[in-house]
Amino acid sequence: MNPNFEEKDYSDEKFSLRIWKKIFKVVLKKKKSLIIMVLSVLGLSLLDLAYPLLNAYAIDHYFKTANPDFSNKYFFLAAYALIAMGFAMTVFFYIKAAGEVEVEVGYELRDEAFYRLQQLPFSYYDKTPSGWIMARLTSDSRRLAMILSWGLVDMIWGGLSMIGILIVLFIVNWKLAFILLALLPVLLVVSIYFRKKILAAYRNVRKTNSKITASYNEGIMGNKTTKTLVLEDFKLQEFDDLCVNMRKQSIRAIINSAIFFPIIIVLSYVAVVLILRIGGGMILNPALPFTVATLYLFISYTTQFFDPVVQIARILAELQQAQASAERILSLIEMKPEIFDTPEVIEKYGTMENPKRENWEELAGEVTFKNVFFHYKEQEAVLEDFSLHVPKGTSVALVGETGSGKSTIVNLICRFYEPIKGEILIDGRNYKERSLGWLHSNLGYVLQTPHLFNGTIMDNIRYGRLTATDEEVIAAAVAVGVDQFALDFPDGYQTNVGENGSKLSLGQRQLVSFARALIANPRILVLDEATSSIDTKTEQIIQEVINKMLKGRTSFIVAHRLSTIVKADVILVISQGKIIEQGSHQELLNLHGAYYHLYKNQFINEAIERSKEVN
Repeated sequence: MNPNFEEKDYSDEKFSLRIWKKIFKVVLKKKKSLIIMVLSVLGLSLLDLAYPLLNAYAIDHYFKTANPDFSNKYFFLAAYALIAMGFAMTVFFYIKAAGEVEVEVGYELRDEAFYRLQQLPFSYYDKTPSGWIMARLTSDSRRLAMILSWGLVDMIWGGLSMIGILIVLFIVNWKLAFILLALLPVLLVVSIYFRKKILAAYRNVRKTNSKITASYNEGIMGNKTTKTLVLEDFKLQEFDDLCVNMRKQSIRAIINSAIFFPIIIVLSYVAVVLILRIGGGMILNPALPFTVATLYLFISYTTQFFDPVVQIARILAELQQAQASAERILSLIEMKPEIFDTPEVIEKYGTMENPKRENWEELAGEVTFKNVFFHYKEQEAVLEDFSLHVPKGTSVALVGETGSGKSTIVNLICRFYEPIKGEILIDGRNYKERSLGWLHSNLGYVLQTPHLFNGTIMDNIRYGRLTATDEEVIAAAVAVGVDQFALDFPDGYQTNVGENGSKLSLGQRQLVSFARALIANPRILVLDEATSSIDTKTEQIIQEVINKMLKGRTSFIVAHRLSTIVKADVILVISQGKIIEQGSHQELLNLHGAYYHLYKNQFINEAIERSKEVN
């Protein structure tokens, strides 16, 4: 987990209609299911009103002490049967539609969030823990999908039922109906008070949950390191502290809910007692047209009235809980990429998803830095007034101490970051004048520790150019020596590499990544410490591969092992973001400067290591 990551604090924000308006736009994309869901709920609300009316009718006509009227009993039974069938049908459509909305909304939220993640630059991933991102795509999207489907339905159902009950009761006896109406302000005050408390608690729960997810991810990814450093107890205590904090916040929210709901129930009983007291008095007064059936109707509707109140109160609590999820997932979906194409560029070159390849110029490979300034943090400059011209087809090696700015230079070339000030030109034009898709389609990037996707060897090579045929994939594999180990597996090129290539050695993964870069036929090739983590024998194989790939391409090689760059056209010695030496391998050796001492010391150290291996 990134210790410098600070999640936005939403604790001072109230229940936000703005947030829910944005979220509901997602729901409205599923108009058909939404309409069916609303119509089903409307039908259920009307049917809920019908049952007490039928029962009151039965009491008045069939249970009189004298002269009961059974003349229309078959009509009455038919009405009961129709209502029962109506309930069955509407419940079916209700569950089906709500389920569809839940699935579709969850999909839309995850899709939009993942789409945004593809647009965000390296800087976002540098400062944002993967666990935080995972929580947005999983638990937050799932919670919102549920509340926007089932919660929405239940709220509409409850609201319509309450309105319908009040209308019927005011028609029957407006004086008694006022008892229910008088309790509504009390319900409102109680709801607002507890809503604030529950919302604050659940915001803290979601915030802590993100940290727990990040800790899970870190624990899995860093398992080997944890064991070798004997940090199990420390990491366990760190995780336990997070869980304890989440438990405290969850219990606080539960306690508030546990107080809230009983208050609603007590109020419902108060209403029933008042109606019994006043309604009973009306029955005893022969001058008033108030019967036992009417009293039953009021008691039945009063009980029924408070059921949706409890339901709505529960949903409001869940909405309060879900707002924390909504705030966080929206913060991701609405995140503005720091690196983007201007409308003018999009108009001509298209987007990543819909490129206008017919307008893409051929990239020759000339690269120029003009007075470039760059920093990751304020007051911590990495490059200051940096200038560099690289003719097309030139292989450039960058060497220097850790933190000197080597990787920053190649990341700027790839437009993973952009200059704070100054320009970077590709073929004589500022690279911002052409699209990211155009630039990245002409780039080949090989990392120190290459990432392989869970799939076959052939699949991973084909990721370099998805339209490549099997024959083209195999040709690229042969060119870089992948065939020398791939054919040793029973399934050959169809061998599954495992998660992140776990079934292959580091050297084998590196060769696959070279094949992937080669099949893309990039005009600019970047090798970022591509040989620093492999053994000497594998390095020799990969060095031959590199020499083949450099021909005819502009290439930038960030090197730790200086033996891998002796054939580079130009070697740049970088120190504190500046070029302190520049020239070919032999020219720099002749200077007896920084490069000479780096090379000499590394040569001596490698000779010592080889002698140890022999002995």
